[in-house]
Parts: sequence; C-alpha cells; structure tokens
Amino acid sequence: MIRYFDAIDIRDKVADIINKLGLSHIQKDRIACIRSKGSSARGVIARCHALPKIMQKSLHCNAFYIIEVLSEKFDKLSEEEQIKTLIHELLHIPHAFGGGFRHHSVMRKKVEREYKKFITGSTLV
Repeated sequence: MIRYFDAIDIRDKVADIINKLGLSHIQKDRIACIRSKGSSARGVIARCHALPKIMQKSLHCNAFYIIEVLSEKFDKLSEEEQIKTLIHELLHIPHAFGGGFRHHSVMRKKVEREYKKFITGSTLV
C-alpha cells in the first residue's frame, strides 16, 4: 500500500531551484510536493503529476502540479542527484503552466546544464 506525506523539505528545494533557475512561469503556490512510501514502481525516483484541463474545468480551478518523490529511492540519493532529479521533474512543466505536461523531451544534457546554473549561485555543493 502506498502512503503519501507532505514533503516540506522537497518543497523548499523546489522553491530554491525555481528561484535560482529563474523558472518564473512556475507558480510556486500551485505546486505541491509529496513523499510517497510503498510504491512498487520500478526505475522511478520521482514523478510530476498535472491536474488535467478537464478536471480544472469541472472543479472550476486553475492548473496545479504535484512533484512526488518515492522515498525508498529518492532519499538514498546524494544532494546533487536529488537536485538534478527535481530539476528534471520541474522541466516537465510547460511554460504555459496550464495543466499540460512536457513528456520526456527533457534530456539529461538539459538537466546537467540547468544544474550547473543552479550551483553557480548555490552553497549546496
């Protein structure tokens, strides 16, 4: 059984990444960060979930995104790999911030490039 927990530590990291990389299209107040435990997903460290347009229309709300980290895998990563993983997940969010999702055109090179930008002004090295 999967259990979900608020992940304030992840939310803080995500906010730091958004600020340092200038991802101004991402509305921080419309992002939730969750830590899950008990997933049987193979090869998954983290996921980005989007509230689809039909749900937004039905619920009369704006776009919302959730960054989920799978505790069993994510928590074992080094700080560097955690940041790269979170950058990867944030890159799934399109500039329109409308509930859509960028699929895996997010490439390792782009994550590496963004990580280098992140550490330039960071004390998390």
